[in-house]
Amino acid sequence: MLLGMEGPFFLIAGPCVIEDETLALQVADRLREIGDDLDIPVVYKSSYDKANRTSIGSYRGPGLEKGLEILRKVKESTGLPVLSDVHRAEDMAVAAEVLDIIQVPAFLCRQTDLVVAAARTGLPVNLKKGQFLSPWEMRPASEKIVAAGNEQILLTERGASFGYNNLVVDMRAIAVMRGFGFPVVFDATHSVQLPGGEGTCSGGQREFVGHLARAAVAAGADGVFMEVHPDPDRALCDGANSLPIQDVRPLLRLLKDIHALVRS
Repeated sequence: MLLGMEGPFFLIAGPCVIEDETLALQVADRLREIGDDLDIPVVYKSSYDKANRTSIGSYRGPGLEKGLEILRKVKESTGLPVLSDVHRAEDMAVAAEVLDIIQVPAFLCRQTDLVVAAARTGLPVNLKKGQFLSPWEMRPASEKIVAAGNEQILLTERGASFGYNNLVVDMRAIAVMRGFGFPVVFDATHSVQLPGGEGTCSGGQREFVGHLARAAVAAGADGVFMEVHPDPDRALCDGANSLPIQDVRPLLRLLKDIHALVRS
């Protein structure tokens, strides 16, 4: 699958966290159907462990072993490549046996040992820009991957901290990071998150997902990242900023058209 600056518009999507095998396969099947119908490459994303939840009591996922087993079944059942975030360097080798793309979480994008371990798997690395970083600070972060011998890099914009419990997106960041020579993904759902906004968990404003996604693709984003769920209000993680699965197809159709227009 070609995910690049000269390739087609693409989607990275799935539930924020792996809740169970049934849900994972259900969502993956829907995403595969949508991607096939619209001729859009799809990467399935779901986390086996969300190690950065707001509260100690928040659901983190099934863990490394069970989570990777479910992601393997998703690959085998749907043919979709799979992506998950890896929070610990010591998990990298095991995760790389299943994952097609390694994701370095935004909070950890400057953790050199983790970033280098991801690079050394030889897999593409999706490096998410920290909420606390400017876009130009992603150049030295990406250079850590290149220095480890891996140039298969995606850079993901997910908003920047704007006071307390809020994020704002500077669309100039997309052009800045594309200037480093790597494709840029826009995280349309985390960008509308209200971090820690509910006290013991994050809130979100999913009604703005489409607005920001359209703006980002118009600004040059090569693909979008979206957390999707059949019933976001009952999701075990990031439901407030997740997009209902039934809203994915019409938005993707429009984003693909904008992508083609921008590159015409």
